[in-house]
This record gives sequence, structure tokens and C-alpha cells, in this order.
Amino acid sequence: MMARISPLAAALTALTLAGCAIGPDYHRPSAALPASFDASPTRAASAAVQADWWVLFQDPMLNQLVERALSHNADVRLAVARVEQADAVAREAGAAFLPEIDGGASASKTQASTRTASYSANSPRLRTARSATLSTSYELDVWGRVRRANESVRASLLASQYARDAVRLSVAGVVTSTYLNLRALDAQLAVVGETVRTREEGQRLMQLRLNAGLSSLVDSQAADNALHAARAQLAELRRQRALSEHQLALLSGQPELSLAAGDVRQLPLPPQPPAGLPAELIEARPDVMQAEQQLIAANANIGVAKAGYFPKFTLTGSSGSESQTLADLFSAGAGAWSLGISALLPILDFGRTSARVDQARALNQQSLISWQNALQVAYKDVRDALVNLREDGEAERAQASRVANARHTLGLAHLRLQAGHASLLDVLDSQRTFNDAQLAHITTRQAQLNASVELFKALGGGWKPGAGR
Repeated sequence: MMARISPLAAALTALTLAGCAIGPDYHRPSAALPASFDASPTRAASAAVQADWWVLFQDPMLNQLVERALSHNADVRLAVARVEQADAVAREAGAAFLPEIDGGASASKTQASTRTASYSANSPRLRTARSATLSTSYELDVWGRVRRANESVRASLLASQYARDAVRLSVAGVVTSTYLNLRALDAQLAVVGETVRTREEGQRLMQLRLNAGLSSLVDSQAADNALHAARAQLAELRRQRALSEHQLALLSGQPELSLAAGDVRQLPLPPQPPAGLPAELIEARPDVMQAEQQLIAANANIGVAKAGYFPKFTLTGSSGSESQTLADLFSAGAGAWSLGISALLPILDFGRTSARVDQARALNQQSLISWQNALQVAYKDVRDALVNLREDGEAERAQASRVANARHTLGLAHLRLQAGHASLLDVLDSQRTFNDAQLAHITTRQAQLNASVELFKALGGGWKPGAGR
């Protein structure tokens, strides 16, 4: 009776020790970052990240492209597949908390040799045996090795999910920036197209004046050169626009994508961030959260490695029946069972376990540095985006004034031409200045919109309008 109780008692004793897990518990390190991104008082300590930040551009086509890309883009689908793989790994690791039960059945027929010393004429030479068993083997998690391993795997699963979110954020940003570039090219095409039409008319008038002897060949050639330059500029813009459209087709998984013309100047500027935007917003960035989960996994792996210093207890058992005939396999008296516990005690491994622990600690230190660096990079990205947003806004307003002045100058040049106080070359020069001013204004408008995109990406999504006010 005592022989049966001892293994069970040993198992219960081991289970009572399973409340502790060897290795360091995770405590989040200090971020050591300022409270906000500028010197203003923090007004938005609870400002939330807006996941679908691209809707703030109020463009239905952009919304469709981003949503399509988030479900059909190859990089996003790969990231989703990696999450599914990590989830399966986590489920496999979680199964270690439960015993594995295997079923087995066997049947054999053997013939004994009559030429051996153990042979007896009273024993049958042919022997038949049949059995059916259920067996189990279960590691008692005395030192928390299994729990630390599961902690590491769960953190790795979360890291893969945040990696997927980081890919989604990146894809949404690339789609939005590419779309803004395409709409800027549309606006530039409209400007240069109008310039071509104007210069074609100017070239026609100059040819008439040349035929009438009212202008020189030099003036006519100058008008021709201006027209050819505008046509070359138009062709280059069409080329760039086609490439941007092809890029959007690839990003959104629509090879035959074709977009009608638009104008970047018609897109509204997204809401400006509130003063004192809290630095804690960057903690919601997927890459930052991914780095922290990798740190948690590395910290748990220290405990997994340290468990190698201690004995490993395994509980085994089996239950079934054995008989010579199939009819008696489940009859009374055919039952058989076993129960046991084993311990594997490390005695001398010549430093292997210590080396594994040192490796785990070094990887944990690397993960800590990576997390701290991710925070600092995120903080820098936000500050850069805020500067770009502010300065590009100033440049856009200055370029708008330049366009207004160039338009006024061009109007005066036309009036002077009609009054005979200016030449057609003066008008062409004013048109060129007006054309350059419009193109520069479109470029700065695009830059300001792109600065908003970069700020949204740097914050991991953005902020909800009105938060912090």
C-alpha cells in the first residue's frame, strides 16, 4: 500500500512547490522621456490615438485605396500569416500545462525455440498477446519553467500582432503619401497644361506678327522655345503621374487601377495637434509596443534558462488491459496499470546551463536597448514631424502670396501688351513666373499634407480631434 502512496505523495509535494517561478519578473523600465514634445504645458494627457487617421483628409477615393490595401497588400497578408503562426506556437506551448494522453493497442504472436534452456514442454510454444492501454506523461512545473516559457511565447505572439499593426500603419502611410503625390501631379498637370495652351496661343500670335513684319525672328524663336519647354514639362509630369498610379495599383492589390484626375489643393488640411501633445502617445506606436513585448519575452527566457539548474520531475502513468485472446481483453482480471514519478537531476554539465543563462541575459539586455531606442526614435520622429508641419505651413502660406502677386503681375503684363507698352516676351516671362509660382505652391501644399501623414505615423495613428482642449 505504501508503494502506491509514495509516488502520489511525491507528486502532491512537488505541486505545492509550483507556486513560484524562477527567474526575474518583468517590471517596465523607465522611459526617461520628457512629458510632452514641446515646452507647452501638457493639456492632453489622455489624448487617444485615432486608428483610421487617413479619413481626416476627407477623400473617399483615398479611404477606398487604404482600406483595400489593408486587406489585399502582400506585406499586410504576410504579417497576418505570421500572427497566425505565432498564435499556433502559443497554443502549442500552452498545451504543456496539461498532460499528454496517448492510446495504444497491440497484438503479437510468437513462437519459442525448443532448443533453449528456458524451454519447457509444459509451456505452449506459440504465444499470443493482445493489449490496449492509455498512457500519460506530465512534467511537474515545480520551478516555473513551463510558465516562463508560456510567458515568453505569449509575449512573442503579442509582438507579432504589433508587428502586423506596424506594417498596416506603414502601408497606410505609403498609400496616403503616394496618393497625395498623384494628386499633386494632377494639379501640376493642370497648371502646365494651361501654360501650354497659353504659349500655343502666344506662339500663333508671334508667327502672325512675324509674317506681318511686326516682330523679329528672335522673338518668334523665343516663343517656340517657351512652348517646347512647357510641352516637355507636361510629358515629364504625365510620366510621373503614371508611375504613381502604378505604385498605388501595387499597394492596393489592383493591377488595373485607373484614377480620374484630381487636385491636391482641394484636399483639406487635417486638424492641427494641440499644444503640449503628451509624449506618452508614442507608447501606442506598434513598433514601440512590439519592442516591449520582445523585451518581456527575453526577460521570461532568463527563467527558462535558469530552470536548467534544478531537477526536472516527470509523472508517468498507464492503464489498460492485457490478455491472450481478444475475447478476454476487457474481462475481469485483464486490467493492468502503472504509476511513477521520475526526477532528472543535473550534476555536471561543464557550464552549459550557465552559458544558456548568460545568453538569455545578453538577449534581454539587447531587447532593453532596442526598446529604449524605439522610444527615442519615436520621440524624434514626432518632433521632426511637428517642425515640418509648422515650417511647411509657413512656406505654403508664403507661396500662396507669391502666386497671388505673380497672377497680378501677369494681368498687368497683358494690359501693357494691349497698350503697346510691353512686348510679348515680357508676357511670356510673366507667364513663366506665374507657372513656377503655382508649381511651387502645389509642392509646398503637398509637403504640408505629407507632414501631417508623417505626424500620424510617428504617433502610431494620430490623436482624436478636440482631445486636449
